[in-house]
Amino acid sequence: MNHVLPERKEANPDYKWRIEDYYAEDAQWEKTFGALQKRLPEMGDFSGHLADSARTLLDCLTKNSELSLTLEHLYTYANMRLHEDSANAFYQGMASRAETLLIQYSATVSFISPEIISIPEEKLAGFRKELADEFKIYDHYFHSLLRQKEHTLTPAEEQLLAKTSELGGAPQNIFTMMNDADIHFPMITDEEGNQRELTKGRYITFLESQNRRVREEAFKALYSVYLSKKNTLAATYSASVKSDVFFAKTRKYGSAMEMALSDDNIPLSVYDTLIQTVHENLPLLHRYIDIRKKELGVEELHMYDLYVPLVSEADVKIPYEEAKETVTKALQVLGDDYMKALQVGLNNGWIDVYENKGKRGGAYSWGSYGVHPYVLLNHNDTINSMFTLAHEMGHALHSHFTWEKQPYLYSGHKIFVAEVASTCNEALLMEHLLNATDDKMMRKYLINYFLEQFRGTLFRQTMFAEFEKITHEMVEGGEPLTWECMNSIYRDLNKKYFGENIVIDDEIDIEWARIPHFYNAFYVYQYATGYSAAIALSRRILDKGKPAIDDYMEFLCKGDSEYSIDLLKGAGVDLSTGEPIEKALALFKELLDEFETL
Repeated sequence: MNHVLPERKEANPDYKWRIEDYYAEDAQWEKTFGALQKRLPEMGDFSGHLADSARTLLDCLTKNSELSLTLEHLYTYANMRLHEDSANAFYQGMASRAETLLIQYSATVSFISPEIISIPEEKLAGFRKELADEFKIYDHYFHSLLRQKEHTLTPAEEQLLAKTSELGGAPQNIFTMMNDADIHFPMITDEEGNQRELTKGRYITFLESQNRRVREEAFKALYSVYLSKKNTLAATYSASVKSDVFFAKTRKYGSAMEMALSDDNIPLSVYDTLIQTVHENLPLLHRYIDIRKKELGVEELHMYDLYVPLVSEADVKIPYEEAKETVTKALQVLGDDYMKALQVGLNNGWIDVYENKGKRGGAYSWGSYGVHPYVLLNHNDTINSMFTLAHEMGHALHSHFTWEKQPYLYSGHKIFVAEVASTCNEALLMEHLLNATDDKMMRKYLINYFLEQFRGTLFRQTMFAEFEKITHEMVEGGEPLTWECMNSIYRDLNKKYFGENIVIDDEIDIEWARIPHFYNAFYVYQYATGYSAAIALSRRILDKGKPAIDDYMEFLCKGDSEYSIDLLKGAGVDLSTGEPIEKALALFKELLDEFETL
């Protein structure tokens, strides 16, 4: 078997995406790029004039959409070309020029929102009435914008805040530099007795090792390094929290959490309900920890025993064509419209399937309005790869249905709902696989895979969310954040979440210091709510059939035309209550029951 990766030009065209659907050739991209560059100043001409007349305001919004879409096409094409082979100097240059143009464009149009907000309300209402038909499409846009009015300051203050935003981002930059560039981990001894350098990338692989000594050594080595930098890391995170609190106060929000959630109009109760519902169901996680302890046959379960698979990877080869077929079968429950679109996506140049030299790692779904979604994979014939295909096609079809039904203005998806369609597909694939196999080891493997998703996404991210809530409330109450107090908070959370049957190793107390997401405050809770919503939707689709599918398809078509919480309500999932989280955890309980009987 050939283990050498092919060059991009040698890759099988049947398994490459058809990027020419953007521009037939690079020369066409160049021409469009030049034309857009010339037109950018046209946007600047509107600055200071949006209150002049209804027609001026409408022309500005229309032209902004048109130029923005062209820019999106240029940017997406250049970057996807680069992702095919990141060593290609020509496309490096193209992507870099697209990036520069994007920055120029953002600066040129930055006047639009503050200027609309500063138009007196009666005057804006008059404009909207005068050209009622043409402004109709902007109803949600205006609502979303004007909701922020009380948190928008004078133009001079806004300018000052814009200048301080770079300072506000400093803690994150300092952490990233330290965590990605300056921190080095010691060597550890692997299963074969070889010395290997510990890296952040290899860390999880070591924690999944069947050899317990390797797991413990990696765990202790990693955290010893973070512990040695505890004062600096505490000062960095504390500065980040203070920055969140400063911007929230300056913008007249009640708290940093309120400011973070207001962007998508999410009620604060959603955050608190998530934490409370997970607390009420922690005995289920404790039970999973007990099962893990029994399965591993250890006297004491330690924190470094949490990632080792309880069932070794089911040794099943799933070639791409078979993965495609299985995913199609699993998603049939979503009805004819979904199936038709899925077939188009799977068979018409949307997907770049296999690895080649220089190709970007991982997987994603991307693309832009007016073309079609694309999916980048690095398929390697494992069960995991099959789940990745289902996941990314969930994203792609969410975009596809939204783009079919919505104007460009509402063609995106907020983070709160972005992972719902992809995770729902994974849940449906899991249910299909469980229904299709009686093989005891295979069932055990699949259930373990599913249980781990729950632990990593629903429980772990909620614990992170609770840590952020506590630390921000402390700073808001005037208390200092030292490494000792954060270690103590984090230790208590681990005790509460994992229960009595595991040793909470001292090293884990400093884990907060290595989580990059903490520098993007109140973000991670959305992983837990999104996961819960997806599981609740998949259960609803399997239980109720057509009415649930109709609601779900409607959700896929709505894009960003309503607030996320309302989009999900329309699909039958109300995250302002604990019910979707309860439903997801009921499935977790069923899986635990079956795992124990197996």
